Amino acid sequence: MQALSGLDAGFLYIETPETLMHVGSLCLYELPEDLDDSFLHRVREHIRARVHLAPILSRRLALMPFQLGHPVWAEAEHIDFCYHVQGHVLSKPGRYSQLETLVAHLHAQPLDRDRPLWEFHVIEGLADGRVALYSKVHHAALDGAAGVALAQALLDLSPTPREVPEPGAGKRTRAPSRLRLLGSLLGNSLAQYAKLARSLPGAVKSVASGAREQLSAVDPNALGASLAKLGDKAKRWIAPRTNFNRQIGAERDFATLSLPFRDIKAVAGALDATINDLVLALCAGALRHYLASHHRLPKATLVAAVPISLREGAEQSAGNQVTMLPCPLGTDKKSVASRLQAIQDGMEQLKQLTRGYKDYIPTDFPSLGAPWLIGGLASLAARARIAERVPLPVNLVISNVPGPPVPLYLAGARMLHYYPASIVTHGLGLNITVHSYAGSLDFGVMVCKRSVPDLKHLMDGFAPAFDELRELAAARLAPKRRRAGTKAAEASKVEAKTPAAKPKAKPKRAAPRRRTSATEA
Repeated sequence: MQALSGLDAGFLYIETPETLMHVGSLCLYELPEDLDDSFLHRVREHIRARVHLAPILSRRLALMPFQLGHPVWAEAEHIDFCYHVQGHVLSKPGRYSQLETLVAHLHAQPLDRDRPLWEFHVIEGLADGRVALYSKVHHAALDGAAGVALAQALLDLSPTPREVPEPGAGKRTRAPSRLRLLGSLLGNSLAQYAKLARSLPGAVKSVASGAREQLSAVDPNALGASLAKLGDKAKRWIAPRTNFNRQIGAERDFATLSLPFRDIKAVAGALDATINDLVLALCAGALRHYLASHHRLPKATLVAAVPISLREGAEQSAGNQVTMLPCPLGTDKKSVASRLQAIQDGMEQLKQLTRGYKDYIPTDFPSLGAPWLIGGLASLAARARIAERVPLPVNLVISNVPGPPVPLYLAGARMLHYYPASIVTHGLGLNITVHSYAGSLDFGVMVCKRSVPDLKHLMDGFAPAFDELRELAAARLAPKRRRAGTKAAEASKVEAKTPAAKPKAKPKRAAPRRRTSATEA
């Protein structure tokens, strides 16, 4: 029995029929040639054999009596694999637009909280013979990094599934009693208060130190001007209002996009940018094109909420260890170079912020009464349409999750693409999540149809945005190539002017030696 952290449980408390809190993915597979049975059946049996490798697949929620505190994870007494792994067949002609529509519909359905919080959907009927797998897991159970760990448990590096250890013969855990749950609540609450007390002095010291540094740089004779500048900076934390930032409904739309990763990497290298910088710049260009074509481009820049991992090293434990921080996208700038620079400057500020305050960003909080308090506040905010009444710090979510560079396999089928499917909420009706995989950069764009009624039009903006970045990269590389050509030409001239050396006496030729193998040279 393991208690959920405050951050994990928060995804349960704020969930409503309009704001479902599960994350997912749409993967395309190439069926194995030796498939002699139903792929749906093969996937079910594959997951059944590996369920013990990923604890989240066998855990269910156990609620506290009267919902006094955070739920705990308890072992499920039974897993109905026919329910958790379902099958669908697209109607003819089996277009990818039909697949995206089905995924949007499935993503808009809530998970059953009386069961383990996951579903897999095998989707057949695509015209090209490929098969799709849509999966969803509640965000209370995992973040992007933990999702990668789940994928590692289920996927293989070759068409032949690897041998996995047999599940332990331990006793199945019974559902915890009310007395045990209350004891867990008391113990966890005390531990959380103690942790908070330990971290508070360090957090206060860090904030005070930062404040002193800022104040020391202020000229007392120019205090008024400094305060005015501070006010201008404060305005930057308020995002301009767009159609994305409204009360959302329950209907979803979903679209995918793939770009060659080598092209992305080459452009990023030419622009001295990270892959994440380029992803943000791509999104910024597409958003600017979309909003401008609707005559709704704000004068101020759009701001993206960018997830920042709080994990140490290669840690991939289940649960959420991530926070969201705002990054300006530079959509107020016509020049693609200026937009990219604004993004790079914004990301550098975020990196400095997380380096200084990472240890003090809370991922947990005392659980006593939290379900009532947070759930009540979320419900009140929805009824009052707070998202449309108060200024918001961000306009959308853009997340970039690095994935494996090599192909992966599920039950013998090769995965071709991995498109993420994430969350939209009140005030944030657009979510762009990107996943790199096996030479491809795969975009999954999830929207509320009320916020983005013409998603295809938004997707049309990515191609010209990428063209702009490639043209900028080519322009920056041109002077380097000219300089390299000039140096090569000068070197040739010098070589031509250098007197030729006197030829040395030819050595006696040895008899030719026969190569006995291809490895000999």
